[in-house]
Amino acid sequence: MVMSSEPLVSIVTPSFNQARFLEQTIMSVLDQDYPSVEYLVVDGNSSDGSQTIIKKYAQKIHWWVSEKDCGQADAINKGLCRARGEIVAWLNSDDYYLPGAISKAVNTLIQRPETAFVYGDVLAVNAAGTELNHLRYRPMSLVDLMEFNILGQSSVFIRKEILEQTGWLDPSFHYLLDHQLWVRLALKAPIVYLPELLSGAHFHPQSKNVSKAGEFGKEAYRIVDWMHGIPELEDLFIQNESKILAGAHRLNARYLLDGNQPWQAFKAYLKCLSLDFPTAMTEWYRILFSLAAILGLGKLKYLHPRWRKREKN
Repeated sequence: MVMSSEPLVSIVTPSFNQARFLEQTIMSVLDQDYPSVEYLVVDGNSSDGSQTIIKKYAQKIHWWVSEKDCGQADAINKGLCRARGEIVAWLNSDDYYLPGAISKAVNTLIQRPETAFVYGDVLAVNAAGTELNHLRYRPMSLVDLMEFNILGQSSVFIRKEILEQTGWLDPSFHYLLDHQLWVRLALKAPIVYLPELLSGAHFHPQSKNVSKAGEFGKEAYRIVDWMHGIPELEDLFIQNESKILAGAHRLNARYLLDGNQPWQAFKAYLKCLSLDFPTAMTEWYRILFSLAAILGLGKLKYLHPRWRKREKN
């Protein structure tokens, strides 16, 4: 597929009971300066008034539905199956695009036609919209993804041709559904980093990375088993097995700490340390936070401004 000068971009928003943030999400798509955007909203039969917000913008949304689904992956796949764009992305209903995000992503994909997807930086904010962190990434390879170096999903834009070759999201994953897809896509073609802030993501008590923190590690270990069984990944897996396992433990620890489970987080960090010291040391400050919490000194983490801002919801 040869990309036209202004390829159609399809954006899918899966939504379920996120009325608090949904309008900002929708407006951030509709207010983009890129001229060729198709917008699809898939609501899971929300009960919080989300449909009223969607209907408010229905004339500018190309397709939407509100019905029960089988989870986030199922909702996103519904939209992706209907998407007509050469480039596709999904934007969760508690995230938002920054001005110019789509134009920047499209320009990069046009300049780099060999790539599966482009990813940029993410602005992490609390529920009140106060900045917590600028999540800066770096150029990554398939091996980096196998080692659980996580990308900010809200700043990823995918070439649909490669996605169709790879297949849609695996609906059996509910927490690391995006990361498992990134690995599959990177098996097909290179990925490219755009060092620009493309989106904002809300960190709030109802978000899965807080309310379901323990589930992320379980899926990371599932992905390890899945990678181990993929023939195309066999050599890379054997060469990097310690780092891959260490990365899974580090990810588990990170989410457990965010979910206020410091003892479980510390144990996961110890497993990471035993496998690959450099991998663990990328989060040395989190290891200290988890240990401090175990010793009853958890409030020390609020000396760090990022953690103080998290409480201002």
